[in-house]
Amino acid sequence: MSLLDFSRDAFIVTFFVYCAAFILYAVAVMGTKFSNRDPGVHGRKWGRISFTVSSLGLAAHLTFFITRWIGGGHIPVSNMYEFMSFLSMMIMVAFTVVYLIFRKTILGLFATPISIIIMAYAAVFPQQVQPLIPSLQSYWLNIHVTLAATGESFFAVGFAAAFMHLLRTVNFNSNVKSDRRQQRWVEFTLICVVVVIGFIAAVFGFRAAGYESVFTQEKTTIDKQGQAITDTSKVSYSLPPIVAPYNSEVESFKPFLGLKEPLFHAPSWMSGINAGRKLNTVIWSVIVGIILYGLIRLVMRKSIGKTISPLLQGLDPDDLDEISYRAIAIGFPIFTLGALIFAMIWAQIAWGRFWGWDPKEVWALISWLYYSAYLHLRLSRGWQGRNSSWLAVIGFLVIMFTLVGVNLVIAGLHSYAGTM
Repeated sequence: MSLLDFSRDAFIVTFFVYCAAFILYAVAVMGTKFSNRDPGVHGRKWGRISFTVSSLGLAAHLTFFITRWIGGGHIPVSNMYEFMSFLSMMIMVAFTVVYLIFRKTILGLFATPISIIIMAYAAVFPQQVQPLIPSLQSYWLNIHVTLAATGESFFAVGFAAAFMHLLRTVNFNSNVKSDRRQQRWVEFTLICVVVVIGFIAAVFGFRAAGYESVFTQEKTTIDKQGQAITDTSKVSYSLPPIVAPYNSEVESFKPFLGLKEPLFHAPSWMSGINAGRKLNTVIWSVIVGIILYGLIRLVMRKSIGKTISPLLQGLDPDDLDEISYRAIAIGFPIFTLGALIFAMIWAQIAWGRFWGWDPKEVWALISWLYYSAYLHLRLSRGWQGRNSSWLAVIGFLVIMFTLVGVNLVIAGLHSYAGTM
């Protein structure tokens, strides 16, 4: 067995160990609600067990990372599969650090599924080891990307603690207008998580079924001599095409549930043959996510937030607020070094300029400015508690758009990160 094969096996083992750890964290937290045993003793015992299992998962994750690095010949952070896998690992590292400081078992119930979802998201992308393009063949890749991801991982833990704070403090039984508004926004955040899970479920479901439809697209450009040049490209869909690429023809189409042709073409302003496929993926993610959410509501017979909230009633909301703040305070200087300072140094070396208004650069700056404002406001009067938690939740959504939306939707110098 080659190192890369062993690495792939370690990735799978890691995923299932994390899932087991999540279940154990749930037992540690919810067992205190449903058992007749001493909640303190029960929680500490299962808390130790669940943390041990999540630590074993982290050890397997480190094994995946190291063996892929050695087998691939370069640090595995150069495409979406590798980077999101690394981010998932660093989230568990950040969780471990924060857990050892605060000893809050319930944090694992929220941090672990974030890592699991990001791992599953990573597995959507091509997993082959790809040779580094010239601009990535630098030791600055190791420094810039790893530090940026480490900072973002602490932001993720801060998000988990902040969202727990909201679930703990929002009154889900109130009909007061302000409380109803808070309930809706908490539920909307949970719906966004379910949509991400829907995206993963849709991709893996249709991929397992072997679904594929193919389109061809002709694009005409005028060269410097005024001559028309026509290029023909093909794009393969792994999800039933609701949206076809702009100005394309069907080469092969596999019907699905009465869908015998695309309902419409992508608009002309969405440039690139992959634009229609990406829009199609977004639509399917929303459709499957809404179906999943409907099924969850049907089973629970109430909102997800209202279901989870009682599990957190024994927690001190001030502790959760402090954990969120401390995690973000740890991650901010690391993110500053990795995503801005070292990134600008590398940009000067690779492209001959510190700053070029590339979309990824702009959104990294937006993320940095946002968390700068968060830390400033967090120390101001009136911005602790619920206000601070909402800032932490929104901040992580900004980070995820920077990682996912910019890489996959907006064209730029960072578009080498991989495609679906």
